[in-house]
Order: sequence, then C-alpha cells, then structure tokens
Amino acid sequence: MFRKIPTVTKNLLIINFLVFIATMVLEMRGIYLNSIGGLHFFMANDFHLIQFITYQFLHGGFEHILLNMFALWMFGVVVENVWGPKKFLFYYISCGIGAGLFQELVQWLTMVCFPDMQTQVELVGGGSTMIPYTEYLLHVSNTVGASGAVYAILLAFGMIFPNERIFIFPLPVPIKAKWFVCGYAALELFFALNSSGDGVAHTAHLGGMLFGFLMIRYWNRHPDSSYNRSGGQAFFDNLKRNFEKRQGGNRHMHVEPGSGTKEADMEYNARKKQNQDEIDAILDKIRKSGYDSLSKEDKQKLFEASRNS
Repeated sequence: MFRKIPTVTKNLLIINFLVFIATMVLEMRGIYLNSIGGLHFFMANDFHLIQFITYQFLHGGFEHILLNMFALWMFGVVVENVWGPKKFLFYYISCGIGAGLFQELVQWLTMVCFPDMQTQVELVGGGSTMIPYTEYLLHVSNTVGASGAVYAILLAFGMIFPNERIFIFPLPVPIKAKWFVCGYAALELFFALNSSGDGVAHTAHLGGMLFGFLMIRYWNRHPDSSYNRSGGQAFFDNLKRNFEKRQGGNRHMHVEPGSGTKEADMEYNARKKQNQDEIDAILDKIRKSGYDSLSKEDKQKLFEASRNS
C-alpha cells in the first residue's frame, strides 16, 4: 500500500498510538487506563456502557497494538477508499461494539451453562492459579484492543474483493482473499473452543466478523440505506471518472498518427463511446468478481486505455 492513507484510517492509527503512549505514561504514575476503560463483564461493579467504545482504543502491549494497527493500515486503506469515510467509520465502531457485545454474551452463557467451571489466571508475582469462572468475570475479566473491529475490516476486504490474491507469510504462494478470511475465522473458532487462559479474546474477534458480515449483507440487500450511498462502488466509479477525464481532452478533433488528416466529429465520438462502453463493462466486472475474473483481452484493453489516456 503506497497510496495516501485516507482520513479515517489515518486518524484511527494516530489515536490508537497516542492512547497507547498515554497508557504507558500514566501507568508509571499509578493510573491504569486499561483497567478504567477496558470492557468489564456487565455484571461487575466497574462496568460502564462507555467501555464498549473506550476498550477499542486500548491495548495490552506493543506487539498487540503493532499487529492490530498493521492490519488496520493494510486493509483499512482499501476498504475506506471503496466505502468512503462516513460509512467506513460507522462500520468500524459498530463492529467494535458488536464484538464487545458478543464477548459479553458468550461469557454470560458460559457462566450460566457451566456454573462450577474454573479458569486459570496469571498471578502478578508470577505463576498461575485456578479460580471459579464467576469470580473471574466479576473481578478479573477485562477486554482491550481494536481486534474485533480490525477483524471486521479484514472480513469486509474479503467480501469486497473475494478473488484478490494476497501474500501471507509464511505461505509461499498468494491466496485469494475469501480463503484467507475463511481460514482466519476457522482458526479463531478453533482457539475459542479449545484454548483457555491464553489472554486472547477469540470470541470478540469472531463477534466483530459476525457483526461485519451481517451489516454488509444488510447493506447489499438495502442499497438505499443511509450508510450505503456509495453502494461499495466509489472506488471503481473514481476509476471510471479518471478514464473519462483523461480521454475527454480533445472531444471534437482527433489526429490519426502519421495520417495528417482530421477525423470527423461524429465518427470519432462514436468510436470513443464504444471504447468507453467496453471499459465500463470491464470495470463493472472487476467490481463484481475481482480483477482475476478478467480475460487476457480485457486486461490488455484496460492496460491500453490507461496507457493511451
């Protein structure tokens, strides 16, 4: 991604890093932002509704924020360019809230269905111990991080560009975005069901993806909804406008290379319209099925149109 970072993605990156720095500075003074703004279990005394927002901008360490912000930058730039800033920001915050709600629901269901369950917690001085899960929820549980919203952005990228090939270390070959997203979701489900006490909110990750999936499906079925004005087409519409703008310099005159004669307006405009219709059809195909769906002839025509514009 060498393009300019769009407004919302850039500001989210800045805010998250500033909050992380503030967290480190205040912690040295005995003020723990993660404890205050992290998402606590809804039955705990230190739970507040605002935590569904604040927990998204807090992180548990440098590696935690670095991985989240790298993923936000990598995929958020593309998704925001497609949707626009308002829709992107609404989606990001809403999916972060949805991830928190899903985390709370799963914790409550676990407490109700397994009242005698115990869980392992790390001790401050080192080591670990087992405590009742209810006690863990009421006095220990605290979720922080933008992972729920970031996983939703990852899902959005996969749904917008399902056939776009991406390189993922350490895989030696690129894979399609849709398989990458499915693989990540499967891993998170596996860890949510099998890992215990690893300190990672796998259910929140799944919750962010679930809310993102439902939101995108709703937007696709209701294209006139207020947060879907662009219909996911702004990115490709901009491409079309760029082609039209670049090709519209000489609308009334065209000189054939080496011919030395002027082409008649009517003939030139008819040919130009036919070429533009072909380019529009190719761009629509990219929007619907991704770049990989193009034939060699389509790719060559798109390349020539861009080169000659």
